Formats: sequence, structure tokens, C-alpha cells
Amino acid sequence: MIFLLEDDGSIRNFVEYALNGSGLETRGFERPSDFWRELARGVPQLLLLDIMLPEEDGLEILRKLRARQDTKKLPVIMLTARGTEYDKVLGLDSGADDYIAKPFGIMELLSRVRALLRRAGPEEGAPRELGGLCLSAASHTVTVYGEEVALTNKEFELLSLLLSKPGAVFTRDRILSSVWGVEFDGESRTVDVHIRTLRAKLGRCGDMIRTVRGIGYKVEETQ
Repeated sequence: MIFLLEDDGSIRNFVEYALNGSGLETRGFERPSDFWRELARGVPQLLLLDIMLPEEDGLEILRKLRARQDTKKLPVIMLTARGTEYDKVLGLDSGADDYIAKPFGIMELLSRVRALLRRAGPEEGAPRELGGLCLSAASHTVTVYGEEVALTNKEFELLSLLLSKPGAVFTRDRILSSVWGVEFDGESRTVDVHIRTLRAKLGRCGDMIRTVRGIGYKVEETQ
């Protein structure tokens, strides 16, 4: 999922249409308050962020994102009419990963979005580690403090999804869609049952899977 925070309706609709039409699921927001509300339900893969916004300046939003544990590594591309060298440097120094000045070509935007998503994704085959937990997609194994744990395929996929973005909240709907597929004709209780068995199998690392009441789950290292 890609989030787009842009108050200009014509630009927002155009970018949403183009990205969705290219297979990149995108959701646009006119106001920062709407964006923050949706962010509380789950962190996207990438954010396209305007600077001149109502309610809150885009650069201030970027600074807040970089100060949060769950969004400090969120890929961000600034989309703004401020195109001077100073503005670009300011945006990049504030934590943006890329900066595109308006007006821009949609093909260039698509290319940069895909490039940033590739760079931000985990290295193919690289183990995902958190605390004493290690998941290796290459060998399809999970270890807890060096001891291998036997998981079902769905439990493995579920844990892999959570570990793809430590600290990020995954809604039950997103988990169902990613692990069971968009055509899965089940209910959110399926996720809860798998989370419960996964916690039990992970033993000392089971507490790292946290429940976010009314929303879903996240994984983060225990203190």
C-alpha cells in the first residue's frame, strides 16, 4: 500500500489513478489529520508527501515520521511545487528519500516509486532478525535463540509479514489479504487463532508479537 498526502484534488486523483492502474495500490488523503488517522491503522510501504498542506506543513510531518519507531525507515518521496536547489536539499536533509518537483511526468514518478520500493525491501534471501528470533526465507527456517522451531506454512508467512516491518501495525484485513490471499473467504478470527499458536511455538520470543487492540498486530523487541 502507498499513501499519498496531497491537498490538490486534481493531482491527487491523477496520481492515484496512475499508480493503481500500474498495480501499485495507492490511497490518497487531502488533509494531514486523515493521513494520521489511517497511519494509526497500519504503516504503508511508501509515502508520497506534499509540502504545502492545510493543518500541518509537509516537512514537519516528515520530521514527526522520522522520530517515530514504526515510521523512521518509511520510504518518503516529496512531491512539491518548491523546486529550487535549496528546497530539495532541505527536504532531503529533513529525511526524504527522494524529491520530485511539480509539474512531473507520471512515467518518471512510477520509475522512482518502483526504484525506492526495491531499495527499501529486504535483501532477497537475507534473514530477518529481531532479538533472539531469526527467520530465513532462503532455508525456510525459524530459530529462537539458535534453536529451530517448526512452523506451518501459514505461520511462517504470518511471521515473515510481521518481521518485514518491525514496529509497524498490520491490520487483520491486511494480514488475511497478504497471507491467505484476497480471495480467502474467512474471518479475522483466523488471524487471532494463528497468532495464538505462533506465540506459543516461539516460546521466549512469543511476547514480541503484540496485540494492538481493535486494529491488529505488530512485532517488536521486548525490553
